[in-house]
Amino acid sequence: MHDIRLIRENPKAFDAGLKKRGLSPMAADLLALDEKRRSLITEVQDSQQQRNALSAVIGQMKRDGADASVPMAQVARIKEQMPLIEAEERATGEVLTAQLAAIPNLPLADVPEGADEDDNELVAEHGQRRDFAFAVREHDEIGPPLGLDFETGVALAGARFTLVRGAAARLNRALGQFGLDVLTRDHGYEEVVPPLMVRDEAMFGTGQLPKFAEDLFQTTDGRWLIPTSEVSLTNIVREKILSADELPLRFTALTPCFRSEAGAAGRDTRGFIRQHQFEKAEMVSIVTPDQSEAEHERMTVAAEDVLTRLGLPFRRMKLCTGDMGFSAARTYDLEVWLPGQGKYREISSCSTCTDFQARRMNARYRDEDGKPAFVHTLNGSGLVVGRMLVAILENYQQEDGSVAIPDALQPYLRGMNRLEPVT
Repeated sequence: MHDIRLIRENPKAFDAGLKKRGLSPMAADLLALDEKRRSLITEVQDSQQQRNALSAVIGQMKRDGADASVPMAQVARIKEQMPLIEAEERATGEVLTAQLAAIPNLPLADVPEGADEDDNELVAEHGQRRDFAFAVREHDEIGPPLGLDFETGVALAGARFTLVRGAAARLNRALGQFGLDVLTRDHGYEEVVPPLMVRDEAMFGTGQLPKFAEDLFQTTDGRWLIPTSEVSLTNIVREKILSADELPLRFTALTPCFRSEAGAAGRDTRGFIRQHQFEKAEMVSIVTPDQSEAEHERMTVAAEDVLTRLGLPFRRMKLCTGDMGFSAARTYDLEVWLPGQGKYREISSCSTCTDFQARRMNARYRDEDGKPAFVHTLNGSGLVVGRMLVAILENYQQEDGSVAIPDALQPYLRGMNRLEPVT
């Protein structure tokens, strides 16, 4: 959410940020609405003062026995006009708020300009790609004998659903537990079990509503299934004023996530990459503005640590303005190497949202002067279970169809070191 006061102070900077996002200037139109709203507020206040002054005159005239019909008629006209002015002021304010809420966050200065993923910036590469002595296969070919049952998943629920069975299900469970342990034990995140369904205001707070309703699933009673536990975790501080001593707050949760993938029609229709239902260990940080920059790096390093411990080659990318999410001011994507596909694919995304979400949630803290100020929020994928499973299947595949288990996961599988195909 954008602050109209900041747009008033520097409309050129606001429009420059929109231009980096590939959007047309909006400051002039927003300020015109704002001026109209403020003019109507002034008109209401002036009318109230005039009514009060006339009421005093009427009282005095009646005490003096004078005819008060003229000022009484004036008061009647004011009372008749004021509700109309107030209604227009409310309607103008609602239009202004709706327009401000539909505008994405402005990018930070170091975010590269660009149209799409082809313009993202490589920051670093990590790990060593494996040399295979045999023809590598993609996960959707390796997976079925190991327990990825695509046909039954589709039969039960339709496209983009998969049934995971047997050894693959055990590996799926181990990945989730491993991710939580790394984030809580080694990176200081507090584990949370949040609601999987939330109200409109929670979705609005993190930026999913109103713009992205078609990408969500809604229940018959009006609640929304979370597309990520970022929604639940970030809204923990909604409508609160925290003390500076309470910050930073760091939360993590392993939850199912639900996405309609309306904006991804035709993409990744095969296999386990893009599902309507998946599990993810999310990270959320609530910090003061001066902690925000370091926290973004800290969070991204935590996600990288998960990949490093699993021995997966990956790279960090800084997303360009055209590829960033709605609420993000800067995003680092971690992309894991998939030898079966012969390309890097996104497996984690870590974003700083500055005070954009906090304004939508009215989430604040008391600064050093004791005044309420907006917090900064950050979120990141600590471990996307399904995509991590894909990465392990492709990177640890063996010529005989089995898949080796990374050393870090073996304690979670009682020492099992290999997935064997079931014939």
